[in-house]
Amino acid sequence: MVEDEDAPIFAIAVAAELSAMHPQTLRQYDRIGLVVPGRTRGGSRRYSARNIHQLREVARLSAEGMSLP
Repeated sequence: MVEDEDAPIFAIAVAAELSAMHPQTLRQYDRIGLVVPGRTRGGSRRYSARNIHQLREVARLSAEGMSLP
């Protein structure tokens, strides 16, 4: 997908689409420290390919009945 798995390149709208989640869900995960993206100098979230993989894994585990805590 991306050469550098940790490069913070995806804006929240793109990350939400790639992970099949709502942007508000990504914001909530950031707030609770579950998946924490990088930030631009202006404070905007930027997700890496590794973050996208983490989000997909959280979605999979959640679908299997695992709670966030």
